[in-house]
Amino acid sequence: MIIDNSGLNGLVSDLAHIDEVSESLGFVRWQWEYYRATYDFKIEDKKSGEDYYLRINTRVKEGKLEKPDALLEIEHVYMGRATFPHGLDYETPIPQPIVNAATDKLSALKQALSA
Repeated sequence: MIIDNSGLNGLVSDLAHIDEVSESLGFVRWQWEYYRATYDFKIEDKKSGEDYYLRINTRVKEGKLEKPDALLEIEHVYMGRATFPHGLDYETPIPQPIVNAATDKLSALKQALSA
């Protein structure tokens, strides 16, 4: 599921700020290379036992990712159900309470990054 209305697409921030803010909200920077980084937030559905991940893809606009002053632009926000052994299924319908939790988390992230 692609989340188009997050208000985060196109937002630019330096790596140090994005790392600090996202970590304080529970996101983890899992995948990264010199020009891309992915931030994930795990949401557990206690009712079904399924895990869902809110994923934010970023790309370096200026600099290199290993430097804290590198500028990153948020490209896409996704959400998917975790699959075994690792991966995300973006096609499975996501329960509304999980979508609501993701929306709240994205709003908090947008507000923190914009401050």
